[in-house]
Amino acid sequence: MSRLDDVDLTLHLSKKEYKKQLAVAQERLVHLRLLLGGQIGPKELGPPLCVVFEGWDASGKGGAIQRLVSELDPRHVRVAQYAAPTYGDKRHHFLWRFWPKLPGWGGMAVLDRSWYGRVLVERIEGFAPEEAWQRAYAEIVDFETTLAAEGTILLKFWMHVSSEEQLRRFEKRRDDPYKAWKLTDEDWRNREKRGAYEEAVEDMLQRTDHAGGPWHVVAGDDKRWARVDVVRAVGRAMEQALEERGIDPDPPLTGS
Repeated sequence: MSRLDDVDLTLHLSKKEYKKQLAVAQERLVHLRLLLGGQIGPKELGPPLCVVFEGWDASGKGGAIQRLVSELDPRHVRVAQYAAPTYGDKRHHFLWRFWPKLPGWGGMAVLDRSWYGRVLVERIEGFAPEEAWQRAYAEIVDFETTLAAEGTILLKFWMHVSSEEQLRRFEKRRDDPYKAWKLTDEDWRNREKRGAYEEAVEDMLQRTDHAGGPWHVVAGDDKRWARVDVVRAVGRAMEQALEERGIDPDPPLTGS
């Protein structure tokens, strides 16, 4: 069994349970984010928080990110989206363009796509030679380990959907004039190479999962389940990181 095969894609939430559980998870996230940012409690800056999203096309990354940040003050979170590197980007090491968006102490950044393009699309489409993308696994782990050693809380999500659910979403987007812009010819071409991408994803999960940057594979066939799972996972990681640093995640707030 592969890591992707182990994911239970039948997990789901009713609309009622979704609203209830999401509200609870978001309320907790707001509390922890304010604590991390030094706005409540002892008012000391907590560690940087970086949340990375990867996943299949139409896997629900955007919807999950929206629910993750919607209740946060926009001054307290940065969302960055990455597409193909520009000509200028290619003049530097592939990790170079990501550094400016990384959060500092007390900060939070959410990355829609990331440095993992090196071992996914660049690998499959031949944009990087094999020697380069093979080397990238160790480079990425070293990079993330450095961030973790400096205190960064790093969460990495792979949004996983079945081929059948992806096709259903593609067709729905195609037929909706307000969503058709989200669907490109490249999306269809990538879908035709799903087998090759699955192999690349499995290699990525196996070779870049480490203590400083573990992967969380999200069952995404049900968008409601996936969104709650993401918000909860971020909250749990924040709580764990604070406790490991001797910081009370629920300090007295009176008079703070």
